[in-house]
Amino acid sequence: MQKKIALRKSVVSNQQFPKKELVRIAKTKDGVVSIDPTGKAAGRGAYIGLDPEEVLLSKKKKILDRVLNAELTDEFYQELYDYVEHKKARQELFKDDL
Repeated sequence: MQKKIALRKSVVSNQQFPKKELVRIAKTKDGVVSIDPTGKAAGRGAYIGLDPEEVLLSKKKKILDRVLNAELTDEFYQELYDYVEHKKARQELFKDDL
């Protein structure tokens, strides 16, 4: 029997992807927003595709700000952009390991 793949929807593109191909951004009850590499942090979560273009579009249209009901800084978006770029590069490098 084949194992079921968990799908999640990117808040930017509205497309469904396997959970491994997305980044989770979590907002705690205290209002702290952070990148959640484990996908298990407590709080409200939003997923974004592993594509630097999605990060730029999200920043431009303030999609994550709206979804998480928070004011996100340029520094946060830069950190997210760098993280997504790094993850995407690693995914390209280790394609066979997925």
